[in-house]
Formats: sequence, C-alpha cells, structure tokens
Amino acid sequence: MQTRTDEATRQLGQLIAAEQSARSRLQMLEEYRADYAVKLREACQQGLTPMALRNYQDFLARIDEAIGQQTLAVRHSEQNTASGQENWKEQNKRLKAIDTLSHRHDVREKVLDNKQQQKIQEEHTARKYAVRNEEESD
Repeated sequence: MQTRTDEATRQLGQLIAAEQSARSRLQMLEEYRADYAVKLREACQQGLTPMALRNYQDFLARIDEAIGQQTLAVRHSEQNTASGQENWKEQNKRLKAIDTLSHRHDVREKVLDNKQQQKIQEEHTARKYAVRNEEESD
C-alpha cells in the first residue's frame, strides 16, 4: 500500500510541475502578445503600409490562437492536477486506514498475549502453592 501512496505522490508532483509549466508558457505568450501589440502601436504612429499592418494583424491573430490553445492546455492540466490530488488523498486515506487496522490488531494481540502470560503466571503460582501445601501436609 505504501508503494501506491508513493506512486500517487510522484504522479501528483509531475502533474503539478506540468501545470506550472503550462501556466508559464501561457504567461510567456501573453507577455509576447502585449509586447507585439506595443510594437504595432508604435509602428502605426510612424505610419504603416496596408501590407505591413495586415502582417502585424495576422501575427497577432496567430498569437491569440496560440494563447487560446495554451489556455485550454492550462485548464486541462488543472483538471489533471485536481484528479491527481484526489487520487493522492484516496491513497493516503487507505494507507491511514490500514495503519489504524494494523495498530488495532497489534493492540488486540498484546491484550491476548498479556492475558495468556497472566494465566501462565497464575497457573505457575497455583502449582507452587499446591506443592507447598503438599509438603506441609506430609
């Protein structure tokens, strides 16, 4: 059971790392788009040919499409991470339940062992007392 918990922990770590990576790529695309939009405004202020304006707009549209795709990738990654967290929680819950059952079993075994030891001790004491009584009777 411990190996399942360890595996769930490892997988969750990978999922979190993938989500952070996806978020980082999205942020990079958004920053790049903002920078490119500033360049477009500056170019417009200096005057642009219709062809150059179209090239800027087409490129911005491609960046917007990439941002949309990356946004979906981030959402998908968030869902995977949430699923991984649930799996990790479930594995930990099971491990704790097994630990609890194992502990209870150990306690019961100890109680039984103590009772058995007490019985043996009482029998030994009773025999010892019986032998003394026999010796004193003789």
